[in-house]
Amino acid sequence: MANPLLLYMHYLKQIKNNTKVTPKTPEQIALEKLQSRLTKRFHKACADYKLIADGDHILIGLSGGKDSLALVEMLGRRAQIYKPHFRVTALHVRVKERDYQTDLSYLDSFCAEAKVPLIIRDTEIGEDAKDPCFLCAWYRRKMLFNTAQELGCNKIALGHHRDDLIETMLMNLLFQGAFATMPPILQMEKMPLAIIRPLCLIDEDDLIRYAALRSYQKPPKLCPFEHISSRTKVKGLLQELRALNPEANDSLYAAMSNIKNDYLPKT
Repeated sequence: MANPLLLYMHYLKQIKNNTKVTPKTPEQIALEKLQSRLTKRFHKACADYKLIADGDHILIGLSGGKDSLALVEMLGRRAQIYKPHFRVTALHVRVKERDYQTDLSYLDSFCAEAKVPLIIRDTEIGEDAKDPCFLCAWYRRKMLFNTAQELGCNKIALGHHRDDLIETMLMNLLFQGAFATMPPILQMEKMPLAIIRPLCLIDEDDLIRYAALRSYQKPPKLCPFEHISSRTKVKGLLQELRALNPEANDSLYAAMSNIKNDYLPKT
């Protein structure tokens, strides 16, 4: 009588030999490598700056662009890990007077795949606004704060990446005469809310490549003022600095935590 264990092992060997392994495409390999790098930097930011704690309820500001989509994907995936235990909700704010569009059905399906509940809210800034860009950002941020408190969230997550933090530092240096930027975590003084930026160690170039490899859908129509701001010009300046030194992002980001007070003017 044949040994049952040997028969079973022979059966498994046949299955293995008959199973065809489909080779991965170059795009799949590139996506896996890039996803691994982004995930490591995401987890490093969360650990280094203590962005997430057990019991958190985090509201994600979802504009529909590549940065906020990546943020929903990464936080949604992280929330499915047991520790720390936290919840995430995404909020998309539409501004009545802004002539740009976002495919809400795409955002809905994207969030459903990431297992992140999605809320849609509307706001308006008024037809006669003298500074529409400032008011647009202000009212969208106000809606974020109001919705976070309504839902009992203790943190708001924004999709600012490392380039955003560096550009903000350069803008403060050039226009405000101050050495400051958007911190990875900021506790609000007048409300029980903290702003967190889990993508703060990720470069924009990596997010652009990731969005292409993941086939993120771009908004059908962008804000008409998107490319005429001071930030757009500073973004071009940062590109020139990277042409001068390919590691400029590393140096500039490191400089924000490497202040040599003894070698600065005293006031």
